[in-house]
Amino acid sequence: MSRTVPAPGGDTQTAAPRPTGLSHRQIMTILSGLMLGMFLASLDQTIVSTSIRTIADDLNGLSQQAWATTAYLITSTIATPLYGKLSDLHGRKPYYLASITIFIVGSALCTFATSMSELAAFRALQGIGAGGLMSLALAIIGDLVAPRERARYQGYMLAAFGASSVAGPLVGGFLAGQSSILGVTGWRWVFLVNVPVGVIALFVVARFLNIPHTRRDRRIDWWGALTIALGVVPLLLVAEQGRAWGWGSTSSLVCYGTGAVGVVAWILVERGMGDDALIPMRLFRNSTFSKTSLLSVLIGAGMFGGMLMIPQYLQIVKGASPTRAGLEMVPVMLGVIIASIVSGRITARTGRYKIFPTLGTVAMGVAMLLFHYRVEWDTPLPQTMVFMLLFGLGLGACMQTLVVAVQDAVPPRDMGVATASATFFRQMGGTVGTAVFLSVLFSGVGDKVSAALRSASRTPRFQSALQDPSVLGDPANKPVLDMLKNPGSGTGGADVLNDSSFLQRLDPRLAEPFKQGFADSMQVVFLLTAGVVALAFLTVLWTKEVPLRKVSGLEARAAEESGTTANT
Repeated sequence: MSRTVPAPGGDTQTAAPRPTGLSHRQIMTILSGLMLGMFLASLDQTIVSTSIRTIADDLNGLSQQAWATTAYLITSTIATPLYGKLSDLHGRKPYYLASITIFIVGSALCTFATSMSELAAFRALQGIGAGGLMSLALAIIGDLVAPRERARYQGYMLAAFGASSVAGPLVGGFLAGQSSILGVTGWRWVFLVNVPVGVIALFVVARFLNIPHTRRDRRIDWWGALTIALGVVPLLLVAEQGRAWGWGSTSSLVCYGTGAVGVVAWILVERGMGDDALIPMRLFRNSTFSKTSLLSVLIGAGMFGGMLMIPQYLQIVKGASPTRAGLEMVPVMLGVIIASIVSGRITARTGRYKIFPTLGTVAMGVAMLLFHYRVEWDTPLPQTMVFMLLFGLGLGACMQTLVVAVQDAVPPRDMGVATASATFFRQMGGTVGTAVFLSVLFSGVGDKVSAALRSASRTPRFQSALQDPSVLGDPANKPVLDMLKNPGSGTGGADVLNDSSFLQRLDPRLAEPFKQGFADSMQVVFLLTAGVVALAFLTVLWTKEVPLRKVSGLEARAAEESGTTANT
């Protein structure tokens, strides 16, 4: 991490190894605070998804439960590019401290919510804070560490991201299942637990993160922020609510139209703002930045395709509780951690990174194809876990490498914008992917279950269940028995997704066709996800690898401002 500058007489002299004055130990201390913030942002999404039904029941707002998730998603997505731009202008530390503080306050307020409307409002505040937790953490590491070494440090941060995907369902399921803890209703601890962790992260960052920054007084692109909100919010709304509204309903059509107008207005505003734009349009003329942005969208969609469907398979088809499903997702987490750390260390030694998203997209695509062709309703769990591990390895090889590539491709002064953009595009890809995948799942599962029932009804095993007095006398089996007597009415495939808990109470012989129908419908989603990942693979091949800089963002920025040349 040295920097070479011209010396008198035309020779060169080498600057101190770390002009920021930070040792490896100090960087690791700062990293611990950043990891806590990142862990909070990613944990909050999974921990709430596990417990939201319990929360909605307690607040008498089951039909409004989606808004608690939607509000958080909207504000966090909109806030992400704002944090990136403002931190480039005024420094990372004040905005990172602000994001943690807002997140803590929002979490505390969620604890006191008395209705789903209040909870949605407090979750929106939480999302404003969350928008800076992940993107600014990655940008700060970009300031402190050269790209070749950065991959190694970011591997630790993405390990925290992977751990949260498993810890969330475990913690959420446990807390939601408790009637009270220390006199506080169990589900309220889902939000309250963020407060002490956030306070620790706040203290570590405030105490140890001291990096120089030259303030740049430029126009703040408020019109850009307004138009990007006008474009993104309706699209996020229809992605989250379109299935309930109907994709061709008036509400959905209004969202499509408003979003399209907002996106066009945003592009026009950004072109007019030039370098002061929220996301300067000149960055898209950079081939690496534009292709990596497209990759972030595709990887985000592919990631959510797997991370959404695999837990559904474990819970509905295999009958696992949310807590147990979280434990069974450990292979994905291990894959993410192993690939992140290994790829980071190899990149630090060689300076080459393109091989990792190339192999990563291949691994993700193969894993999804294996889920499509080899995973049935009765597939042994150990075999499924091998496919999960492969998916996690692919995901871990892609995520951090894309961030390092986009940070290295832009001028040092745009580090925050570039990092936030990568996060923003990944979130957008994940949101759109989730909407598409769920729509495919919902539209096909009814027919798949009906076909499986027709096929199973002719088997001796199923017929023996229909003649078993214990089955006929069990009220839990009555909806299925009524449906068989009156085809076209009663419990259908959609009911499996509305409330799948009845499958666990059914006689196993009657439950089999429902599980088979659901697994068959999921196989279509896995194939679609593999197609998205294949597009990501082609995009990686199309992207030119740029040698990674050997200096940190701060060193490169200092050299840029002083007119000297950093050693690359």
